[in-house]
Amino acid sequence: MEPLKNSASVLRSKNAGAFVLTIDVVFKTKKDYAWIVESGALLPEEIAKLYRLAPTDVLIIPYPEVLSVKVTMPRRIGSGDLSDTDVYGAQQHVPLMLMQVPARAA
Repeated sequence: MEPLKNSASVLRSKNAGAFVLTIDVVFKTKKDYAWIVESGALLPEEIAKLYRLAPTDVLIIPYPEVLSVKVTMPRRIGSGDLSDTDVYGAQQHVPLMLMQVPARAA
C-alpha cells in the first residue's frame, strides 16, 4: 500500500459552490490511472470514511480521456460560515492525498 499522492501528479480541492467541495485527482500516466481506478480504491464508501460522510454523499466521476477523477461531496461547513477555516476549500484534498491505495509494481 502507498499514498494516493504517489500515483497522482495533481491533487487539488476547491469549492463547487458554497456548500459543495470538489477534488481533482490527475494521474501521471495511463497505467497509474488504470491501476487506481480498477483497484477499487476510489469508491464512495472509502472516500466517505475519510471525510466522515455518507457514501451516498460522495460522487466520483472518472475522466479517462484526461487521466483524471473528480470527487464531489458536500462541505461540512458552508463557505464563509463564521466557523469555516478554509473559505475556498483549497486545503480539503489532504485526506484523499494520504489515502492508502494498492501499490503498483515498478
